[in-house]
Amino acid sequence: MARIGFIGLGNMGGGMAANLAKKGHDVRAFDLSADALARAETAGCLAVGSAVEAAEGAEAIVTMLPAGRHVAEVYEALFGVVAPSAILIDCSTIDIATAKAVAVAAQGRGMAAVDAPVSGGIAAANAGTLTFMVGGSAEEFDRARPFLADMGKAVIHAGANGAGQAVKMCNNMLLGATMIATCEAFALAQKLGLDPQTFYDISSVSSGQSWSMTSYAPLPGVGPETPADHDYQGGFATALMLKDLRLAMAAARDAGAQTPMGLKAAELYEAFAADGQGGVDFSGIIRTFRSS
Repeated sequence: MARIGFIGLGNMGGGMAANLAKKGHDVRAFDLSADALARAETAGCLAVGSAVEAAEGAEAIVTMLPAGRHVAEVYEALFGVVAPSAILIDCSTIDIATAKAVAVAAQGRGMAAVDAPVSGGIAAANAGTLTFMVGGSAEEFDRARPFLADMGKAVIHAGANGAGQAVKMCNNMLLGATMIATCEAFALAQKLGLDPQTFYDISSVSSGQSWSMTSYAPLPGVGPETPADHDYQGGFATALMLKDLRLAMAAARDAGAQTPMGLKAAELYEAFAADGQGGVDFSGIIRTFRSS
């Protein structure tokens, strides 16, 4: 088993670090939150006082941070203490430019680095069933894969550094747009007098089928259990979906790509979050269509 430095123990990182500890790794964990550190210790990690202390002597360093600027700041602090033999694994969802820049900076110091954003949400982070989409060279991917496999069910090489972030943006833009379409359809079906369960039973095996319909239905009591059954608490917060959509729209502008559905999804989630709904699960946007 390996010594792993884990930096960022929020809703996602806490469960990820805990799963590494369950696999027998020596996890040195750091977060600015004392409560997060206490939970990590309960889960079998060793809480330490700084990111630098977490990284010292580690064979792998995993970061799970809010934004690109945080990743850049932490990496800059770590470069002086990380062993050249270590692998740097950033699981944050950040902009492509920063992902590439920190990887180049690490590689310039003789270190290996990958971007490995995740899909699956809090429940998958806790259960160890995340999907990792990884950007880096084939050699870097092979070095990172065993650690990622201990936190997830699927570890997929997306391409060169930055490709993991590109896949995450495209995937979540698609998810945001299809969830809105699914919510619209449920709201319309009800207003047309259809029973939601009957509509689900038909659409889930017809051409309208999507993951948002069959795995994450946005109405309580319909389909498998989802955050809708818990008043839209837990799951994937609207604020996080909005963050991903903003990143996707920025990437689309940089690439000169037309993304009208993504843009509309971003606008609708902007309005939903501005209405005080940033903390509810992103499927809660069905409230917008049921109240109109």
